[in-house]
Amino acid sequence: MPTAASLTQQQLDRYQRMDVLGEGTYGVVYRCLDKTTNRICALKKMRLDRTDEGIPQTALREVSILQEIHHENIVNLCDVICAEGKLYLVFEFVDQDLKKALDKRGGPFTGLSLKRLMYQMLDGLYFCHRHRIVHRDLKPANILLTNDGTLKLADFGLARAIQVPMHTYTHEVVTLWYRAPEILLGEKHYSPAVDVWSVGCIMGELAKGRVMFRGDSEIGQLYEVFQVLGTPNEATTWPGVTKLPDYRDVFPKWAGRHLREVIPGLDADGIDLIYQMLRYNPVDRISAKEALRHRYFDEVRQ
Repeated sequence: MPTAASLTQQQLDRYQRMDVLGEGTYGVVYRCLDKTTNRICALKKMRLDRTDEGIPQTALREVSILQEIHHENIVNLCDVICAEGKLYLVFEFVDQDLKKALDKRGGPFTGLSLKRLMYQMLDGLYFCHRHRIVHRDLKPANILLTNDGTLKLADFGLARAIQVPMHTYTHEVVTLWYRAPEILLGEKHYSPAVDVWSVGCIMGELAKGRVMFRGDSEIGQLYEVFQVLGTPNEATTWPGVTKLPDYRDVFPKWAGRHLREVIPGLDADGIDLIYQMLRYNPVDRISAKEALRHRYFDEVRQ
């Protein structure tokens, strides 16, 4: 009778490694040939011996949740293999991400092409949130784009299954430029609204052709946001902001600018949608479900 180890090795042998697609904090991604189906796939090798929250042992449970999620706008997880303190995730292969697509384009996305991308992004995100999964690391490099224009959310290495009541989560999530202000200010009981903030930043970047808020530190990131959206205050924009752990009364008081000046190529409906995704108070921030119904997408829904 074959042992568990030999069965695991048989699973791994099914995938013939071709080259390295990328390396990051949480593991290495290889381009592989699935010898059973003769299709190219992406195999991510992740270590499970980390002591921080990035890849905890509970990742196995959360991956099992992701394995059940199938949606056109979420990269398909094809196989999960656990062996010798490593977790191997096998995904469908998509050969470019949104960051590469934007760089290759050499300018902003506009009109219907931008609307289609954003609608797909929000559709995939709504599916995640409906299944109580918060991505926590949305950025152009973690969003894939097929040659026929199908967008797929990917890289769920920091994703968490949200539980009720809300647990305390680490604030060391989301790449700095796309990190919601409540996380930057030390909030540890955040909600799926952190993903919507990231999507608002991504939409602005695609429409502008450059990163919206390009801070080089947490305080620098906050100041980048404040200079565009205005410094938040208790009375009007964000009740309770002064009680967040990292809020300081000495923050400079910027009035902010209108997004029409920041993203001149975006129409009024697009500007309105970004404003709603970049609301300071996460309670007031539009949800992915509500965003899909925004008039900005009327042309896409027809």
